[in-house]
Amino acid sequence: MLLHDIVAGAFVWADVMPHLASLKRAVYAIDLLGYGESDHPWPADTSNWGQADGLNMLFEQLKLTNIILVGHGFGGSVAQVLATRLSRERVAALVLIDSTCYEHSFAENWPLPEMKKRQDYDAPKETKVEDMIRDLGETLPSASVNPQRFRDFMSDYIDQWNSELGKEVLFQQIRLLNPNYTNSVASDLKVLGKPVLITWGEKDQQTPLKLAQRLHRDIPESRLVIIPDAGHLVLFDAPEAVGSTLVDFIKGL
Repeated sequence: MLLHDIVAGAFVWADVMPHLASLKRAVYAIDLLGYGESDHPWPADTSNWGQADGLNMLFEQLKLTNIILVGHGFGGSVAQVLATRLSRERVAALVLIDSTCYEHSFAENWPLPEMKKRQDYDAPKETKVEDMIRDLGETLPSASVNPQRFRDFMSDYIDQWNSELGKEVLFQQIRLLNPNYTNSVASDLKVLGKPVLITWGEKDQQTPLKLAQRLHRDIPESRLVIIPDAGHLVLFDAPEAVGSTLVDFIKGL
C-alpha cells in the first residue's frame, strides 16, 4: 500500500512500481483524500489521522490483511497512525520514506514558502490562485537534487491545485499539518513489534537525515537505508534505488 507526500498523488510511484512486479503481491497506490483523482472535500479532516481513518475503512471493505504500508513524506505519518493504532492487526510491516515524524510535520519553506503563515485560516483569502501556483513552481524543485529536470515533470504536482477549489483544499492540507498529530504516535513506534524499513534521501533538506537516524535508534531492529545523491523527492531522484530497497526488504520478511 503506497502512500504519497503532500502536493503529490499516486502518480509519484509510477517509476517505482515496475520494480515491485517480482513480489507477486497486489500493489495499491492511493490518491489520498483531496489529492489527484480522489474527492476534493472542503472542509474535511485531511490530517494524517483523518486520512488514516478513511484508509482503515477501505482496508475493511477490501478485507485486506498482511499489509505492507509504504509512506513517503506526509504519507509516512498516515502510515504511522495506521500501523500503530487504527489498522495494527492488518499491518505486517512498515516502510517510512523521508517521512514526517515526531514534531517535524512540515518544512519551513516547502512545498510553499513561509509555510507557517499558510496555516492561518485567512491565508486562502489573501492568496490568488495564480500566485500560489507560481510559488509552487518556484519552491517545489528545491526538494530534488536535479531541480531543472524536475521542472519538466512538475505539472502533475501543480495542476491539481490550479483552481479556487484546489487552492482551498491545498491550504486545508497545509493547515492540518499539525506537529501534535504527527508526534502523537511517536512513542508507539518503539513498541510496534513489526519489521520496519526506514529509507531516506541522503541530501533531503526538507526532512533532514537526522530524523531518519532518530527513528532508527528508537525502533528496535529497524533497518535504515540511505540513498545517495537523492533529495526529499527521492521517488523522482532515485526510483530504481527505492524500488530495489523495497523488494529486498519485502522478500526478506
